Amino acid sequence: MMTTSRPRITSPDAWVGPQIQHDAGWIARLDEDDVAEIDAALSRVKSGGLRIPFGSSAFPLPSLQARLDGMLDEIENGRGFQLIRGIPRRRYSDEDCELIYWGIASHFGTPVSQNARGHLLGHVRDEGRQIEDPNARAYQTNVRMDFHTDMLPIDVLGLFCLRTAKSGGASKLTSALTVHNVLREERPDLLEALYGLFHLDWRGEEPAGEQPWFSIPMFSESQGKITARICSLVYYESAARFGEQYRPTALQREALLAVQEIANRPELMLTMSFEEGDIQLINNHTMLHAREAYEDHPEPGRQRHLLRMWIAVPDGRRRPLAAALADRYRWVQRGGIPRKAPAAA
Repeated sequence: MMTTSRPRITSPDAWVGPQIQHDAGWIARLDEDDVAEIDAALSRVKSGGLRIPFGSSAFPLPSLQARLDGMLDEIENGRGFQLIRGIPRRRYSDEDCELIYWGIASHFGTPVSQNARGHLLGHVRDEGRQIEDPNARAYQTNVRMDFHTDMLPIDVLGLFCLRTAKSGGASKLTSALTVHNVLREERPDLLEALYGLFHLDWRGEEPAGEQPWFSIPMFSESQGKITARICSLVYYESAARFGEQYRPTALQREALLAVQEIANRPELMLTMSFEEGDIQLINNHTMLHAREAYEDHPEPGRQRHLLRMWIAVPDGRRRPLAAALADRYRWVQRGGIPRKAPAAA
């Protein structure tokens, strides 16, 4: 078996499931005083007639600020994720929840556009789309989602749970750095393949002037930091619609499937079921996330509904990225995926 010079990663974000499952430290529970401070900030925003987007100064959380700073440090330099629990969701309208979520998230960085519709606050729900549609995104369906990082190299992915499903839909996390370590031991040849360039489909959301496909490594290193950029398998397979040369090679496909197999090992992953009002925050450079398939309630207005944000951390905290990813980070610096004008009828 070939060997690899890639180092074994020993940082706190290279965790395994049992370590995390029995460590309640990843849940930040809000108490009555915290909620009262959030209520005061919400009242301030509403009385001022502010609408999204607004900055963190418009949603002051002076007592919570130190905890929020600690959470961001944990996301960047600790285990790589955080769950905030305790927002009494039923007390608020959907619109108030959006303001609360935006206000809290703004203390972690700058939200950026996450699709060609220019959404800063996205909606993760079943829109009746089919994953076979080359212009559909998996979050617009109710199907199981592969382990992945989100497409653009944003720093923090945030999800707010407005409503849960009738059944299913649990969130799953696995450290991409742990997957890296396992491949280093079991299949160093596949690990090396993942450091090469893969072609992915923009699925209709490419910025103006860009090709409808792009090429990036799945793992890369810069200044001693390993970064993962793993997408759902459909993004690789559908790139072949632009030419057979963009289809994954047999070795690349084997490597991608190995990532999924390892990430799904029960001893490596963490499964969490959302409660309404939960906020999940993930380091999008080091954590893989997935979702179980789900069934919605049949009654209108009861469907599973998450609010999504892509957050760019302040420049001084930014993770060093290899050239191929740094080139794509320019879209984050410019505000995310540019809004596209609708096609003419």
